[in-house]
Amino acid sequence: MSLLWLRFALGCYFVSLIYAFVALRRTSDLFSRVALHAASLGMVFHFVSLVELFLSGPVVLASIHNCESLLAFLSMSFFMLIYAIYQTTSPGVVVFPVVFFLTFVAAVDEQPVLLTQYVSSKGWLAAHIFLIFIGYAALLVSFGASLLYLVQERRLKAKKSTSLISFLPALEVIDQIGYRSLLLGFPFMTLGLLTGTIVAISAYGHLDLLDPKILLSVLMWAVYMLMVFTRWNSGWRGRRAAVLATFAFVAALAAWAANYFSAIHRFAAS
Repeated sequence: MSLLWLRFALGCYFVSLIYAFVALRRTSDLFSRVALHAASLGMVFHFVSLVELFLSGPVVLASIHNCESLLAFLSMSFFMLIYAIYQTTSPGVVVFPVVFFLTFVAAVDEQPVLLTQYVSSKGWLAAHIFLIFIGYAALLVSFGASLLYLVQERRLKAKKSTSLISFLPALEVIDQIGYRSLLLGFPFMTLGLLTGTIVAISAYGHLDLLDPKILLSVLMWAVYMLMVFTRWNSGWRGRRAAVLATFAFVAALAAWAANYFSAIHRFAAS
């Protein structure tokens, strides 16, 4: 049943996906509201799917299926938080396709994929996954805002009166969305890496900083910290902050891809 609820959520997210593509061509307040309601309903189905999964018995927290589903849900939750503050669906142009893709992969079929080593500290593992995924969700929204900022700035400088400009909020608002997403996500990302360190030491007795997953995760965190520092201390805004957020998101993608070839943080089919 958990998989069935997830597929219902996928159907709702599909409406949001269509909105993300249509919004690039023209804007519609009605379609925006429909997409928002569809995303909200999808979150309800998604939440039921996750709850039923966790209540059904022992859960493989580190399976790709469960991780992708959880990351999609947290990303949509973070988007809804931003919407509640700023009343704009514009970051959904980036968030909705990513959430749909993650949910689609998770909903196609449940593939039991496990860590290659047994992890005894399952409580710390759960904390690690939840915390770092919230950081990922915040980074996704910040990345989306950064892309929109660059697009909006370029079109405004070119003095092109397009529907996309009317769809996007003011540059100041987009910049604030990216900045506050960073501030909200950075503590979670930091705590996620700390709990991951505890899990690694508990499972392996040491922390291999040269392992691709760990090395790339530290790099991602360093760029994340640099973004927060430059925004907070040096007053970086606009294009420079947007480019740095894009680089951080690329580093996050590299850190995620490292799950497939890392020696101690590797997923392998059971």
